[in-house]
Amino acid sequence: MVALVGIDGSGKTTQAVRLAAALCAAGVTARYGRNAGGRRFLGRVARRFGREDAVSLLGRRGLLTIEAVLRWLAIARSLVSARLTGATAVMDRYTPCQLVSIRAHQGGNWLTRTVRAAYAPFPRPAVIIFLDVPPEVAYHRVEHRGEDHEDIEYLNASYAAYKDVLSDAVHVDGTGDPDAVARAVWAVVWPVVKRGLAVDAGLS
Repeated sequence: MVALVGIDGSGKTTQAVRLAAALCAAGVTARYGRNAGGRRFLGRVARRFGREDAVSLLGRRGLLTIEAVLRWLAIARSLVSARLTGATAVMDRYTPCQLVSIRAHQGGNWLTRTVRAAYAPFPRPAVIIFLDVPPEVAYHRVEHRGEDHEDIEYLNASYAAYKDVLSDAVHVDGTGDPDAVARAVWAVVWPVVKRGLAVDAGLS
């Protein structure tokens, strides 16, 4: 399993989709898993009810709880799907993303402990890639795509939280053009995948 994480606007989805396609092109069965927490959807629902955002509709604790449940279900579905097909799972977001969201939104120690316990059964990825993009760059990307909005303060808090939460992730500069970032991601992932294939071949 390979997981790509980073703040909103860092290019997680773009690079995860490209990585899964590149692995398949190299002869490795891979499945892309988009493990979103439903924040954009909940934001759209809130605006339909005349609220500014999901926090104003659900409250901070309510939003974080729903997000944690939805992300847990998404990760579980992605893992089961990959296991049943024998594929390498390429995860677009993983467990650190929820811990970062809680910290950035000041969800509190109780919720953090609960989420850690609930997410603990999920296996550790072979490699976690942190797409390192400064908050101001990510902010302009989010605004440019025009699908949602993130406050720069939240992006700053998320960026700082990722630096704290991630101790064993490989940092990849995500500020370049998508092709350059994809090459950098591939340079990290392919040796790990090759080692895994060699081990599997030895056991078969």
